[in-house]
Amino acid sequence: MTAFATLTSLPASQIANLNELGYHTMTPVQAAALPAILEGKDVRAQAKTGSGKTAAFGLGVLNRIDATQFVTQSLVLCPTRELADQVAKELRRLARFTANIKILTLCGGQPMGAQRDSLAHAPHIVVGTPGRILDHLKRETLKLNSITTLVLDEADRMLEMGFREDIDAIIGHCPSSRQTLLFSATWPQDIAQISKKIQREPLTVETDVVSDLPAIEQQFYEAGPREKLTALVGLLSERQPASCVVFCNTKRECDDVAHALETSRISALALHGDLEQRDRDQVLIQFANGSCRVLVATDVAARGLDIKALAMVVNYQLSFDPEVHVHRIGRTARAGAEGCAISFVAPDEMVRAHALEDFLQMKLNWGSVSALKSVAAQPLPAEMATLSLDGGRKAKIRPGDILGALTGEGGLSGDLIGKIDIAPTQAYVAIRQERARQVVKQLQQVKIKGKSCRARLLK
Repeated sequence: MTAFATLTSLPASQIANLNELGYHTMTPVQAAALPAILEGKDVRAQAKTGSGKTAAFGLGVLNRIDATQFVTQSLVLCPTRELADQVAKELRRLARFTANIKILTLCGGQPMGAQRDSLAHAPHIVVGTPGRILDHLKRETLKLNSITTLVLDEADRMLEMGFREDIDAIIGHCPSSRQTLLFSATWPQDIAQISKKIQREPLTVETDVVSDLPAIEQQFYEAGPREKLTALVGLLSERQPASCVVFCNTKRECDDVAHALETSRISALALHGDLEQRDRDQVLIQFANGSCRVLVATDVAARGLDIKALAMVVNYQLSFDPEVHVHRIGRTARAGAEGCAISFVAPDEMVRAHALEDFLQMKLNWGSVSALKSVAAQPLPAEMATLSLDGGRKAKIRPGDILGALTGEGGLSGDLIGKIDIAPTQAYVAIRQERARQVVKQLQQVKIKGKSCRARLLK
């Protein structure tokens, strides 16, 4: 294992910050890519979510920022708002070593006016989705002529979502002398073509290979469409996972499965592209803070999902692409931890199963679906509930303000309070399920930063 302290081009203040964050040794992608990134070279890397890629390019981006120059010096493109928010959050943590670095997120689903106002004083770093970045370029509210580093994060998903032309247009606004960093979970031919077009002699890093998978327990079950739901309820009842993502290929399937699980008293929420952005944000918050045990999601919607200890992944339907299968199941084995991945395969999906077997270069482990179907249904309730409070970052509310109000004037014990998330106009607090309704009533008497706050329970 290589220590971050060996990177002599990082300032001592950043090394100290990394130590405080618990970043002592580099992950494989960081060890392979960071030296070249810090030297200003172009890099293209194949790395999955949870591999440490954000810190890899984030440290390079921050190392090239001149905080005294109030121009946009770095742009990070992401396929979804969820991933952009996650990347911006990590960059802010990494930027604590120095003062006055402005990082701004520009994504769809947010008011253009507020973004335009924020751009009046140019941020040093912009993290955003291609569509909204292009909107601002057309309106001339964003200028990229001083960009020194361009990052394409999860480039394969941006291509899948149809952003190729937008990306080309955005790159046209950037200086040709920039550093370009390209990260992708899979390596289709289109990615190689883009790399050849926009990068200069890039270092190629491939750390996400099939041989990384043995830590994941993979089990396959042949199950007809009408058997899958009973088998899924049996699986969740038997294993009682602390957290589980169930992948479906369609939005309708997500809704149907989540509804059926709730009917079986299994805490579940659906996540897909038809949800309003605010609803998607709230679902992700509820899952991450333990207010939901099972997330039923499409692949694109689950991008940016940041769960450090995901107990289980279930493929309710096999992906059409073996590389996407690897990406799905890799979410349950982050940072070398062991994971569990279960796949249900209908007869008409067997062709995909055989293709997956060839891709993984291993025999698939098949179990008896009858055993799962015979398991008596058991409840799988969430341990936490989520309170939504009026007031967020725009009201200068911080997690400490909320925690102080709840444990002080509110009289709550600290062990009843879980994760606190602050959004622009809302704050979300995880509370032990059995006390949540009582806390809502108590909050009517509590003030946060001198103001009364309205609270409601998210369903």
